[in-house]
Amino acid sequence: MKTTSYYPVIMTRDVAATASFYIEHFGFRPLFEADWYVHLQSAGDEQVNLAVLHADHETIPEAGRGRTAAGLLINFEVEDVDAVHARLSKAGLPMLLPLRDEAFGQRHFITADPNGVMLDIITPIAPSAEFSANYDAGALPGQ
Repeated sequence: MKTTSYYPVIMTRDVAATASFYIEHFGFRPLFEADWYVHLQSAGDEQVNLAVLHADHETIPEAGRGRTAAGLLINFEVEDVDAVHARLSKAGLPMLLPLRDEAFGQRHFITADPNGVMLDIITPIAPSAEFSANYDAGALPGQ
């Protein structure tokens, strides 16, 4: 598996305040903003990314939904999510969220490590017209 991106996702009940904290104190800038999710990138290094996700969002499997502070969802962006899904399914890893396309620009599934840390395996896809407007022009997937 060739990982193309890796960044932590902080699950919280206050997305706006958490994102503002990292923007103000750590020099991040928003690449995608919604009331339930903000993707941040370091203004000094485009490879340093952090995301903030509302703890109750529907893309979080029921087993992990609502957790904060200790809740962690780690995203791995890969070139071929279908191939990774097939390999990890065959290996018997739990599939907490089935492989699916999201209108906001992801094809993904969610599994977990032995500690229960959720792992979101993602291949970016073109978002729907509704979500395209949420992206910074240079960050739009599928371009």
